[in-house]
Amino acid sequence: MRDHRLHVSLITVVMGLLLLPVLSIAQDAGARGARGGAAGGQAGGRGGRGGRGAAPPSAPTPRWSDGRVNLDAAPGQKGFWNVMQGSIFGRNGSALPTNLTLDEVPFQDWARALYQYRQSRNGLDDPHARCYPAGGMRFFTVPNGLNIIDQPELNRLFLISGENRDWRRIAMDPGRKHPPEDVIVPSYFGDSIGHWEGDTLVVDTVGFNERFWVIRGGLPHTKYLHLTERFTRVDYNSLRYEVTIDDKGAYTRPWTGGWLVPWQTVNYDNSPGGEIHEYFCHDNERDSEHFDQDEDRK
Repeated sequence: MRDHRLHVSLITVVMGLLLLPVLSIAQDAGARGARGGAAGGQAGGRGGRGGRGAAPPSAPTPRWSDGRVNLDAAPGQKGFWNVMQGSIFGRNGSALPTNLTLDEVPFQDWARALYQYRQSRNGLDDPHARCYPAGGMRFFTVPNGLNIIDQPELNRLFLISGENRDWRRIAMDPGRKHPPEDVIVPSYFGDSIGHWEGDTLVVDTVGFNERFWVIRGGLPHTKYLHLTERFTRVDYNSLRYEVTIDDKGAYTRPWTGGWLVPWQTVNYDNSPGGEIHEYFCHDNERDSEHFDQDEDRK
């Protein structure tokens, strides 16, 4: 009997020694995950590679002293919206459960054919890959983060992207109107007017040019594109982004979709900081010489 117990004890000790490296690796991964979601934030996208564990409970939605929702960092804190992931249709990942599926998108025939062609090219023709600005909803799916700067004393907000330091100005003047259609100058970001509906910021934008893809993947749009965006900070860690696309040139009717955007409190490499970093597509860009070669291979 003693020999049998001794044999079992030896097996237990050996198995424990064999499992020590596995436990150590798991603990180390957990520590990295804690760093990725520290300080009440939740890492995601490229910046959230370490944040794979369960996120801690979120703090409440921050507010300014007048009660308005603060769409950025609370005073004395840092962070940014990690907008790299998001899809206007489909229901996977961070997508809203009310999104249309791809087959439900109300394409006009030419727009569906163009989208399918762009898909078949696997992004080769994407203007953003050639350093063109990310217009439309694409502004919310590019790397390097987003901050929302509220300036109520000037009746405006700024959306500042770490991608090429692009920015959008949202006019908040009461009663403001868009310029007439024959006067407005088409641009990548259009003319944006915002107002609050309760705790939701509603932004109405017209006046887009046709030199960008409206979102990653190649959804077509025309000069008639009219976006109505809704920003709702669900809690400190999450921003609900929902947009209605009204483009009589490309779709048979208006349609709506969106996704949840996570708040991030560490830098993109998971180092401490929580700040968007400097990035410019044209500065030290090293691959443009291959663009034409890729075209030839197709």
